[in-house]
Amino acid sequence: MAPPETPQPTTLRHAFGNVLSVFVLLLIGVFAFSIRLFSVIKYESVIHEFDPYFNYRVTQYLTKSGVYDFWNWFDDRTWYPLGRVIGGTVYPGLTLTAGTLWRILNSLNIPLSVETVCVFTAPIFSAFASWATYLLTKEVKGAGAGLTAAALLAMVPSYISRSVAGSYDNEAVAIFALILTFYLYIKTLNTGSLFYATLNAMAYFYMVCSWGGYTFIINLIPMHVLLCIVTGRYSPRLYIAYAPLVVLGTLLAALVPVVGFNAVMTSEHFASFLVFIIIHVVALVYYIKGILTPQMFKVAVTLVVSVGLIVCGAVLAVLIALVASSPTKGWSGRSLSLLDPTYASKYIPIIASVSEHQPPTWPSYFMDINVLAFLVPAGIIACFLPLSDASSFAVLYIVTSVYFSGVMVRLMLVLAPAACIMSGIALSEAFDVFTRSIKFQLLGSTENLQVNNAGESTNVAQNDVVKTEKNEDSQKERSSRKSKKKEKESTERVPLVSRIEQKLLVLPLETSLIAVFLLVLLGAFYVVHCVWAAAEAYSAPSIVLTSRSHDGLHVFDDFREAYSWLSHNTEVDDKVASWWDYGYQTTAMANRTVIVDNNTWNNTHIATVGTAMSSPEKAAWDIFNSLDVKYVLVVFGGLVGYPSDDINKFLWMVRIGGGVFPHIKEPDYLRDGQYRIDSQATPTMLNCLMYKLSYYRFVETDGKGFDRVRHTEIGKKYFKLTHFEEVFTTHHWMVRIYKLKSPRNRIRGKTKKSKSKASSTTSSKRSGTRKKNPWH
Repeated sequence: MAPPETPQPTTLRHAFGNVLSVFVLLLIGVFAFSIRLFSVIKYESVIHEFDPYFNYRVTQYLTKSGVYDFWNWFDDRTWYPLGRVIGGTVYPGLTLTAGTLWRILNSLNIPLSVETVCVFTAPIFSAFASWATYLLTKEVKGAGAGLTAAALLAMVPSYISRSVAGSYDNEAVAIFALILTFYLYIKTLNTGSLFYATLNAMAYFYMVCSWGGYTFIINLIPMHVLLCIVTGRYSPRLYIAYAPLVVLGTLLAALVPVVGFNAVMTSEHFASFLVFIIIHVVALVYYIKGILTPQMFKVAVTLVVSVGLIVCGAVLAVLIALVASSPTKGWSGRSLSLLDPTYASKYIPIIASVSEHQPPTWPSYFMDINVLAFLVPAGIIACFLPLSDASSFAVLYIVTSVYFSGVMVRLMLVLAPAACIMSGIALSEAFDVFTRSIKFQLLGSTENLQVNNAGESTNVAQNDVVKTEKNEDSQKERSSRKSKKKEKESTERVPLVSRIEQKLLVLPLETSLIAVFLLVLLGAFYVVHCVWAAAEAYSAPSIVLTSRSHDGLHVFDDFREAYSWLSHNTEVDDKVASWWDYGYQTTAMANRTVIVDNNTWNNTHIATVGTAMSSPEKAAWDIFNSLDVKYVLVVFGGLVGYPSDDINKFLWMVRIGGGVFPHIKEPDYLRDGQYRIDSQATPTMLNCLMYKLSYYRFVETDGKGFDRVRHTEIGKKYFKLTHFEEVFTTHHWMVRIYKLKSPRNRIRGKTKKSKSKASSTTSSKRSGTRKKNPWH
C-alpha cells in the first residue's frame, strides 16, 4: 500500500504571493508618481507647454460655471472674429476628470486650487497606467511579467515626457484609458464574460472622451479579431469580446460632441464594421455546423457564404460611395499622414509644421525607451512559446505601434506601453530560466545522491529475485520474466527521462549567475537613464527656461514677463496677433483675444497670419488692421540662443501662407535654395515683417548684430519701423511686442480743408475711394 501524500502548503504560498504582489504594485505606483515631481521640486508648480494652458483654462471655466454651461460655451477670445464653440470641439475627458477630482477633494475639505489639481493629474494617472499594465501583462504571460512591465512603464522616458507634473495634456489620462481598454478586451477574450465586455465598452468610451488616438483602438482590435479568424482561432469568447465593443462602444462614442456621427461616417471606423459583419458570418457558419449533418452543412455553408458575400459587397459599395464623395477619401489629415508619411508635407503644411508630427530619429528611440529596444525582440519570441490569443494581440500591438512611432514622433507614447509589456515578458522569462538553473544546480547534488541510492537498492532487489527464480523456472518462464522486467524498467524510467529532459533546459551555474548579474546591471542602467531623463530632459517647463554657464544657473522667465505686461498694460478688448504656437498661452495667461491658436482648425485663418508675417511692413499693417489687431507678438532667440523662435519657424509661415495666397512664394525667401538672414539674404526676406520685428534694434546689443542661433551676423542692421512701434521687449529679448500705429493718412485728411464741399463730394464719388485688398 502506497503511503499517503503529504499536502503541500500551496494555499498559504499563493496568499503570500498575492500580498507581496499588492505591496510591490503600491511601491510601483508611488515610484511612478514621485519620479514625475522633479519639475515641481526644481522649478515650481506650473502648467507646462502650450496645449495644457488651454485645458487648464477650460477646466477653470468648468469648475466655475458647471457642466451645462461648459457644453454650450462659445469662446469669443479665440480665433477672432470667428470664435470657437468649446463644448463641441474639445475632447472633454481630461477636463471632466480633473474637475471631478477637484470637486471630490473640496467635498472632503481639502482646499486645493484648480491649478494644483491640473498639475498633479498626470502623475496620478501614471500610477494608474502602471497598474493597468500589470493587469494586461498578467493576462498575457503571468504575474511575474506583469510586475516587471508595470515597473518598466512607471519610469519609461517616453511616457514621462507627457506625464510629468504640469503636463496637463490629453495623453495624461488617455494612455491609462488605452491600456485599460486593451486589458478588458483580453480579459473578456480569456473569460468570455459579458460583464468584462460591458466594462470594455465603458473604458473605450472614456478613451474616446480623452483623446483622438482612440482610432488606434478601434482599428487594432478588429485587426486582431480578423487575425484570429484567419488562423482558425475563432471561439465564442472572441465574439463576446468584439461584438459588444463595436455596438455599445460606437453608440457611446457618438455621444461625445467632438466625435458625433464621425463614429459611423469616417473611414477610420469602417474596418471595425467590416470585421463585425465577417465575425457574424463566421459565427453563423459555426452554429450551423453544430446542428446539421455534414451533407446539409455543405449546402448551408454555400448559402450563408453567398448571402454574406452579397451583404459585404453591398456594404463595401456604400462605403466606397461615401469615401469617394470626400476629397480626402473619408480620412482625416492626421490619419492620412500616418498612412502616407509624405501626405502632410505635400498637401497640409500646417500638420507638417508641428515638431511632434515629424518622424523620429534613431537616437530618439534610445532616448525614449532606452534598453527596451533590445528586449522587445526577445519578448516577441517569448509570446510565441506558446502562442495564445492574448499573446498574439500583444505581438500585433507592438508591430503596429513600432510602425506608427516611426512615422510620427508623438506616437512614441503609444509605443511605450507595448515596449514595456514585451520587455517585461522577456525579462520575466529570462529570470525564470536563470533562477531555475541556479536552483537546480545548487540542489542537484543532493537530489542526484537520492536518485542514485534509490536506483542501486532497486537493482539489488531485482538481482536477488532473478537469482532465486533461476533455479526454479524453465527457459520459457525466464523469457516471460525478462519481458515483464523490461516493461517494469520502462515504466520506472519515465520519471527519470522527464527529469533528464528538464535538466537539458538547465544552464550551467556560472552561466546563469553571469546572466543574472548582466540583467541586473542592464536594469540598473535603465533606472539611472530614466531618472536622469525625468530630472533633466523632461522636467523643465517650456514657459520657464534655464541654462548653465561658467557663472552658474540662468533662468529665463521672458514668456510670463511678456504675458504679464499684456495683462496689465493693454485693454481687455485688445486683439493680439502672433504665430499659432502662442495662442493658448496668450489667452490663458494674458486674458487677451487672439487671432489664431494651437487648435489649428482653420487653415485659412492661420495662412492669413502667415501671409502678414511674410509681407512687407505696409501690406502686413493692412492685413492686421483689417482683423482689428492692436498688438503683434514675436518670439526671438537670437540674443540668448533660443532655437525655437519665430525666425526658425518662418519658412512654415511662408509655406502655409503661400498655400492659400499664391503671391507668397517660398523661393523668394531663399538664396540658391538656402534659408539665410545674413548679408546674402534676399530682399524679400530682409524686408518682410517677421525679419523687421525680430531684428529691430538688435545691433544695439553688441554692435554687430550677431545671431547666436543662426551663428551669423544679420544682413540688415539699421532700419526704422514705419507702421509699427515697439512697446515692450523682455529682459532677454525673447519676446517682443509691437503696436500698430494709427493710420496717419486719415488723421492728416481731417486737418486739410477742402476748397468746396461740392467738388470734394463729386471727386470722392468719381474716385470711389477703392481700398486695396491687403491679401494681394
